Amino acid sequence: MAYRFRHAICNEVFEGWDFADSCRAIKKAGYDAIEIAPFTLNEYPATITADERRNLRSIIDGEGLEFVGLHWLMVAPKGLHVTTPDTALREKSWQHIHDLIDLCGDISRDEPAILVFGSPKQRSTTGGSTPAEATRRWTEGFAQVAPHAGRRNITVLVESLPSADSDVCNTVAEAVEIVKQVNHPAVRTMFDTHNAADETEPHEIVVDRFFDLIRHVHVNERDGRHPGTGDYPFEPVLATLAKRNYHGYVSLEVFDFKAGAEKIANDSLRYMERQIASLGL
Repeated sequence: MAYRFRHAICNEVFEGWDFADSCRAIKKAGYDAIEIAPFTLNEYPATITADERRNLRSIIDGEGLEFVGLHWLMVAPKGLHVTTPDTALREKSWQHIHDLIDLCGDISRDEPAILVFGSPKQRSTTGGSTPAEATRRWTEGFAQVAPHAGRRNITVLVESLPSADSDVCNTVAEAVEIVKQVNHPAVRTMFDTHNAADETEPHEIVVDRFFDLIRHVHVNERDGRHPGTGDYPFEPVLATLAKRNYHGYVSLEVFDFKAGAEKIANDSLRYMERQIASLGL
């Protein structure tokens, strides 16, 4: 049987839409799954009720979509920071991650799901900390939430970000070092085509080298627009994923919404399908 990619889309491109309408548009465009930014659901995601959580999953199921998990974890509520030297604020911030693990587990009904931990503003150095100190606190936080994530069948993903966005964890190799230090199956990493700006080797080599610890892939152009609007070479990364029989999702995450949600969703998937077709799988 030929290899088949599974396509997802991050829902913040549909911010302001009714959730059911966004799921309907995502399915119509041809995606397999939805990835949710918690801030699009509630300014205080922990307060989403049990009935509301069941209803979210019912809507997803009703449109024939799968639920991937959560990303943009720290946008709301405001004021959180996971590497600050302020112990009280740091503990409050990691409690928020515990709350999101439960939100994710409730929506997924304890099927496998992910939390993508990027959040540049809430992990970068602050309060006089050095990058090494911030990285140590971030690693300690992952270790602290890992058992809870494991119990809920959630994998928390350490996302590397370019140095232009954060001074903590700028390459997949650095993310993998955190994963290895935590040493728990509920903590792994992922790859994002836009966020790989600091990689010094071709991205397909990076993906191949760390494939065993990569559980998710985000696609977008180098400048954050949607695929097909720039010159990012997706084919080598896609070919590597197919060769390695990648089981996760290739998920669209964009940072420029000016083209409009439906156009971004449709044009991106059609472009990615053409790239995949060119591989001759």
